[in-house]
Amino acid sequence: MAYDDLRSFLRALERDGELKRIKVEVDPYLEVGEIVDRVQKAKGPALLFENVKGSAMPLAMNVFGTERRLAKALGLKSPEEIAEKIAGLLKPELPHGFTGVRDAFGKLASMTHVPPRKVKPTEAPVQEVVLTGDQVDLEQLPALFSWPKDGGSFFNLGLTHTKDPDSGVRNLGLYRLQRHDRRTIGMHWQIHKDSRNHAAVAARRGERLPVAIAFGCPPVVTYAATAPLPGDIDEYLFAGFVAGERVKMVDCKTVPLQVPADAEVVLEGWLEPDQLLPEGPFGDHTGFYTPQEPFPALTIDCVTMRRRPLLQSIVVGRPPTEDGPLGKFTERFFLPLLKVIVPDIVDYDLPEAGGFHNCVIVSIDKKYPKHAQKVMHAIWGAHMMSLTKLIVVVDADCDVHDYQEVAWRALGNVDYSRDLSVVEGPVDHLDHASYQKFWGGKAGIDATRKLPEEGYTRDGGWPEMITSDPATAAKVTERWKEYGL
Repeated sequence: MAYDDLRSFLRALERDGELKRIKVEVDPYLEVGEIVDRVQKAKGPALLFENVKGSAMPLAMNVFGTERRLAKALGLKSPEEIAEKIAGLLKPELPHGFTGVRDAFGKLASMTHVPPRKVKPTEAPVQEVVLTGDQVDLEQLPALFSWPKDGGSFFNLGLTHTKDPDSGVRNLGLYRLQRHDRRTIGMHWQIHKDSRNHAAVAARRGERLPVAIAFGCPPVVTYAATAPLPGDIDEYLFAGFVAGERVKMVDCKTVPLQVPADAEVVLEGWLEPDQLLPEGPFGDHTGFYTPQEPFPALTIDCVTMRRRPLLQSIVVGRPPTEDGPLGKFTERFFLPLLKVIVPDIVDYDLPEAGGFHNCVIVSIDKKYPKHAQKVMHAIWGAHMMSLTKLIVVVDADCDVHDYQEVAWRALGNVDYSRDLSVVEGPVDHLDHASYQKFWGGKAGIDATRKLPEEGYTRDGGWPEMITSDPATAAKVTERWKEYGL
């Protein structure tokens, strides 16, 4: 079972020896960032800074820093559990016989635990304390100045709630938040993000946009905010699906939105149309600074919190970072959905070194000429996979997660005058390599075996890979100890 709130998960980590309390005073200006970056690169424990300079709130960091901790946070043994559940829901076949009917009803019954449920304010720990007007002071919250050339202090794990002014559809997103002053924060809403679209709709209608930002949410909710879901899929529905139980929600005090009742801190405010301030620079997950740009500036009118709240944040930068486990779980969770869009795919891998969107390695069971190129273009047309800059296609017998194996195929199986596809298309807002913002060059590498129909007409056809003689390999395995090796 997933954990109901952040603090219960932290207690569980401490019992397991996976949480380290830092009791000495630490400075959120550079010092916390340096500590966390070293610990997360060493795959070290979660950290709870109990004495953060300038703030009375403890600060939880590196909470999801390993795949083992993230699985525990979500109540899973492995991400394949959810991938299998998603695959089961996507099966189109009709039920056959009593067993099939029972399975179908069991599937429907399980979905009753998915939608979020509303609770009263008296049942919402996050509203134990309510601050308004001059009581609001964001300087009391531990924002991080992580890298020397950052443009200010940032909250890096605030879950931003908005809704489409036309349809009323809710969105939960994760964006960095620059603290401009005691009551103002910058909203880094990139061009491909749903909240940016909501703000544009509100501005077109001449309306303010209600915004609520929650910190220290139940772990499954925090994960759901990172998932690249289509705009019409409710992140809280997905969180309930992953957790196997409904997420408790409560109405905000000053804006028409709902937030997790078991969060630690919530900021509420109204975004005025065209209210912009310079935001950044920021040392981002690309490992480079993103430049200063104008982004929406939100005025906070109300803060609600628990009586003794704590904050959760992350440090991003050159990989590996805490982004790694989050990205890998998303990779595994969404394989069944990607297969629905591109059924040719056997498996895929998103390397953390590529920021999870710069490169995708995909294996296929090649059946016809230029099959690899067909898959490349299908991936470039699949929702947020459209931002992929490099696609490497290998045969089904290649383990896409074994980078040595993939490199061997990609470096040895390619005639770059024929097997390299270069196109142009959208790239991530944060991509610094493209010569202009938002679009740039992309490449696809066909590292599959080549067919005669593709023009590979050399004598003998495509060569056979070297493999051991099975009988000899079995004999050597049996006698291995005799060799004294």
